[in-house]
Amino acid sequence: MKLDNSLKVGSNEMELVDFRIFKEDEDGVYEGIYGINVSKVREIIRIPSLTELPGTPDFIEGIFDLRGFVIPVVNLAKWMGITEPEIAQNNSRIIITEFNNVLIGFIVHEAKRIRRISWSNIEPATFVSGTGAIDGSKITGVTKIEDDSVLLILDLESVVQDLGLYEPDTGDMPIELESFVGLALVLDDSSTARKIVKDALEKMGFNVVEAIDGKDGLEKLNDLYEMYGDAISEQLKIIVSDVEMPRMDGFHFASNVKGDGRFNNIPIVFNSSISDHFSEGRGKEAGGEAYLVKFEASSFYDEIARVVREHKK
Repeated sequence: MKLDNSLKVGSNEMELVDFRIFKEDEDGVYEGIYGINVSKVREIIRIPSLTELPGTPDFIEGIFDLRGFVIPVVNLAKWMGITEPEIAQNNSRIIITEFNNVLIGFIVHEAKRIRRISWSNIEPATFVSGTGAIDGSKITGVTKIEDDSVLLILDLESVVQDLGLYEPDTGDMPIELESFVGLALVLDDSSTARKIVKDALEKMGFNVVEAIDGKDGLEKLNDLYEMYGDAISEQLKIIVSDVEMPRMDGFHFASNVKGDGRFNNIPIVFNSSISDHFSEGRGKEAGGEAYLVKFEASSFYDEIARVVREHKK
């Protein structure tokens, strides 16, 4: 399966690795259809020989060495607590992911194909039914595919935090850092991520306005313009945006902001779990002043302060 990074910035599209997890029950075999953003996938490989780790949960299959990197391997089916049919072993693969600067492998029963999907066709996962295997809070979005089947986009960060394999660094603001005044707009579909960013910005002195995705972010900007008019850039000091969001992603949102004369002077910082080699360049192309990988407190405080200071000049 060939992975690429050819998406045009601002297109409001994403590419997903479509993978399957099979579940066996008294009614037969159920096929769960899931997706992971290609930007978080390093490669997809056959299952190598794994070294078991004593004392770990059974869904941690072990570790292996991938060209000098030690990769922990999570069996998604076991983590979901489902009964795997024998057929599931025939085409099993490991999807090697990289996000938040962490490398982790996930065993899936089949890696099907790459799908290109518009974020406008992805709905927030307000509820997830029919899987019987996964907590809806671990799904970041849903979209229809052929035959009216539903593909669930897995929230890997939430899964990995639950497994204790990654914890965001939410340390205190450096005491030497100056305080700021004014508003900050934060866009993120994850309420947990929004709270982390909001708390950090409030420590810096900002009053925070929250939005759940790019469309909501544009609506919040229009509301602020109604309040402040052409003085909005004097009030709204910075926008901090996630990249992956249903309905409208962060890059498409930024393209809209930078193309609007009312808002194009307001600096944008992307704050994303995507830590591949292409995303920082995409962020700049979309109009961002900085690209941060979630969540390392000292880098966050330093970059936000730098961008706001430079914007004052």
